[in-house]
Amino acid sequence: MSDIHGNLEALEAVLRELERQGVTEIVCLGDLVGYGPRPAECLEHARRFAWTIRGNHEEAVLKGAFGFNPTAREAINWTRAQLKPRWTSGRCKRERWEFLKELPTKQETPGVLYVHGSPRDPTMEYILKSDCEDFFGEPPRKIQDIFTRVDHVCFAGHTHVPGIITEDCEFLTPPEVDFCYRVEPGRKILVNVGSVGQPRDGDYRSCFVTWDGETIRYHRTDYDVEKTVKAIEEIPELNDRNGARLRHGA
Repeated sequence: MSDIHGNLEALEAVLRELERQGVTEIVCLGDLVGYGPRPAECLEHARRFAWTIRGNHEEAVLKGAFGFNPTAREAINWTRAQLKPRWTSGRCKRERWEFLKELPTKQETPGVLYVHGSPRDPTMEYILKSDCEDFFGEPPRKIQDIFTRVDHVCFAGHTHVPGIITEDCEFLTPPEVDFCYRVEPGRKILVNVGSVGQPRDGDYRSCFVTWDGETIRYHRTDYDVEKTVKAIEEIPELNDRNGARLRHGA
């Protein structure tokens, strides 16, 4: 899963669904925080995952929101104020902050790379559907270069738009593969797992994937969007647009 963005309602709905499916290992590809109203609670859940990778919003909370639009920057500054411990803070808050500081920028297992953004820049670079557009009769140089850094499968998030990119530079949406894609031996793919807390593909439901080493399955899970919207609206430092967009998956 990826891009939870402080949306506790969405995350807990997904966790309930994963428990129902019998999933035993959870990996988060970053952006636990940012935009949403419940960053601390989302971090607490993530501490029990198999691992979590640092996203660009975690990086911004730790080091400063450089290059972010004003709405995102306001949310990051508020999030930092919620999470960063003071000398009077208790152990739990200090442990959450240390967990945030220690998040790796990537994770690897045999043949599989896990990043937030891309293999070239694990934290910041976007891999977009438009990057796959073929103008010169061959895969764009960006995608060619990215695939040289992938052994077999690369899982990423960051764009909030789910889809699979093949070595032939084809972008396949979940509906186009009937939400199920079998990974072929010897073939490289990039898998964007979508967003749990702020989908941007026109479907408000949380998106995540399950993988058994052979087959990738996309899932959508409903959650109480209005509860998250209300929580955002109750925090003056968060722009109400952060909540309104959740209703439309935009």
